[in-house]
Amino acid sequence: MDKQGKTRKWLAGQLGKNEATISRWCSNTSQPSLEMLMKIAAILGISSKDLINNGINNETK
Repeated sequence: MDKQGKTRKWLAGQLGKNEATISRWCSNTSQPSLEMLMKIAAILGISSKDLINNGINNETK
């Protein structure tokens, strides 16, 4: 989202979710369902695999 200049508030609006939910996903306190992950990827115009790999790469740095 940051690379695209998108905010958590914007994504929450796109998904019909509470901004606090998006914050929990971004901080890895909780995870979206696979279906939601695919929706997020579609909205951002990226592969769902990129969302998963990005999280793994961030944890190993």
